Amino acid sequence: MRSPHTPKQNHLLAALPDKDYARLLPDLELIPMPLGWAVYESGDNLSHVYFPTTSIVSLLYVMESGASAEIAISGNEGLVGISLFMGGESTPSRAVVQSAGHAYRLKASILKKEFALGGTLQYLALRYTQALITQMAQTAVCNRHHTVDEQLCRWLLLSLDRMDSYDLMMTQGLIADMLGVRREGVTEAAGHLQKAGLIRYRRGHITVLNRTKLEKRVCECYGVVKKEFDRLLPYKVVDEPPSVSTDMKTT
Repeated sequence: MRSPHTPKQNHLLAALPDKDYARLLPDLELIPMPLGWAVYESGDNLSHVYFPTTSIVSLLYVMESGASAEIAISGNEGLVGISLFMGGESTPSRAVVQSAGHAYRLKASILKKEFALGGTLQYLALRYTQALITQMAQTAVCNRHHTVDEQLCRWLLLSLDRMDSYDLMMTQGLIADMLGVRREGVTEAAGHLQKAGLIRYRRGHITVLNRTKLEKRVCECYGVVKKEFDRLLPYKVVDEPPSVSTDMKTT
């Protein structure tokens, strides 16, 4: 039987020209991504970059006290391990699987060699990084100025955008850790959404029942992030990335 998994389930890999994709394919390793697994810890030297296909990874900052808060999530739209090609080798953030599934990983040495070629992978990776920075900045604003109800709506919608299902396996305790709020706050917010008919929650399992109403209830932060991802990453297969001069004229 053919494997149901393919690297092209990841949008960045699917957008590569055939010759670039074929060059990377032998080195892309399919791995399981179990719920709660730490892809890397704060300060680790990264040995691989990860291209999620059916999993979602949460990027967290952890305080000395052990408290943490999510700064961004990455799924099939992108990759995990941007510090490898940004020159840092390591990062103070922590990456944890928030939704179990699979990913393809690529050795750091191969990623750096491919990035140095200056082709489509470099172009897409840098645009993804810009979109990710927008998500991080908007998350900081959202956590400071919006209610837990609004933050939960944003988190749910961003997760749904990276899944092919309306079901999320996630406890309220884990969501509280992601949002950096008390568990009681998440319990209350989830109760509001359930009472309004937007979600159904049972222990460790959230089902979104009405995405349209969820989008009407969410704060502006979700739309800002989605618009930026759509603008920067149309995921069209291109033979060559735009030249600098052409890109400047169109922005």
